[in-house]
Amino acid sequence: MNPAPENRRVFLIEPDDRMRDRVEAILMGLGYEVTASAGGEPSLERLDRQPYEAIIASLAWAGTDPARRLRAVKHAADAPLILLCEPAQATRAVRLLEQGAEDYLLCPPDVVEVRTRLERILERQDLNSRIRFFQGEISKKSGLRTLEARSPAMRTLLERMLRVAPMRSTVLIYGESGVGKELVARSIHFNSPRRARPFIALNCAAIPASLIESELFGHERGAFTGAHSRTRGKFEIAHGGTLFLDEIGEMDPATQVKVLRVLEEREFMRVGGDQSVRVDVRVIAATNADLEQLVAAGGFRQDLYYRLKVVTLRVPTLSERRLDIPQLARGFVEELSRANAVETKTLTEDAMAALLDYSWPGNVRELKNLLESLLVSVTDREIRPEDLPSYVHGDRGGGPGPTVLPGTTLAAMERELIRRTLERTGGNRTHSAELLGIGVRTLQRKIRSYDLAIRPTRRRPRRAVPGS
Repeated sequence: MNPAPENRRVFLIEPDDRMRDRVEAILMGLGYEVTASAGGEPSLERLDRQPYEAIIASLAWAGTDPARRLRAVKHAADAPLILLCEPAQATRAVRLLEQGAEDYLLCPPDVVEVRTRLERILERQDLNSRIRFFQGEISKKSGLRTLEARSPAMRTLLERMLRVAPMRSTVLIYGESGVGKELVARSIHFNSPRRARPFIALNCAAIPASLIESELFGHERGAFTGAHSRTRGKFEIAHGGTLFLDEIGEMDPATQVKVLRVLEEREFMRVGGDQSVRVDVRVIAATNADLEQLVAAGGFRQDLYYRLKVVTLRVPTLSERRLDIPQLARGFVEELSRANAVETKTLTEDAMAALLDYSWPGNVRELKNLLESLLVSVTDREIRPEDLPSYVHGDRGGGPGPTVLPGTTLAAMERELIRRTLERTGGNRTHSAELLGIGVRTLQRKIRSYDLAIRPTRRRPRRAVPGS
């Protein structure tokens, strides 16, 4: 068996002092964090102060009505329960397995037995959690293909993401709406040591200011009208994993103060509560706003801004990564065909050329939504230019459509994209480099490599691209 992972917490309830000390020593020796209690009703009150991965409770503590105590424990904490009992109580413990207990240990337990039973339960819990997560996220998981890249701008981003993923540092992601900021956050999480723990996302702009504190930190019963029971917040649910705060710039100042405290102290109090809850959560935030301007205008706390921007990533727009459009389009068509149970369609060369030439103000999200609409509306097996919305045809930016065809080489696609960008900017290398998401020197090197003229209207490329 593997050693206990970091931050795994076990709550132990055993009224017998000697037995409690023995089990606590075994658990601590295995690397678990242990909260030990002699029992009584206060034990249940302590269970909700922080999340636990498992609870070990003595049948002696359960008393004459163990089923009632079992229900009370399950209500107080969402964690598997392991019963601790004398050999003569084994039959009683087995009956309780049918009422919600996960397993039982016979007294006096030894190290091997505790380690084997506990780790097996926790491994099963992790597996079930991951299965539930991926069942709910399966369509989004396939969306990670949008991070595959041929364009220099996306390759640079992916390299930084892989360097950042193993770290514990907070990450601030910038990017326009629809570029895939949440997918970047998910990719960082799934490439980190926290991959087996939860990834929880919250859009700060979608939650009213009056409710966002409850969403983040949870609340106690009776904390406000409608609070009929204790509820865990996103920070508590994400314990051991990652919390993604989208549109962080929309968060109100009062909540900003409390988020800053969690980042610095790793603890918080539920709304209406008086006990601190400790958590281990990596925070990744995202915004399409300029936080520096918000700080200067007094709309965002400077201390929180600096705490978030330990690592900063910028996701390029789709117009900055045009080399990725054919790959993205084909991938989305396959994915959406499966999801909608329709026949897979293909994009004709001219249709792909129109997609390459469109400006995509809605970025990757707009591309995916357009293709889904086409899969539903187009009856033929091919999607042609006339099937595309008129605004896609109308946004040509001058000149004929690109002549790069699906199936051509990457070098040919890149050459054609650079040629058309230079044509649009009148040969302005600085502006062209910005549009392409590369440095000016890199652009100059590619111009020489592909033997491209600065002004395509005055000098035609020596090597023709198929279809030009």
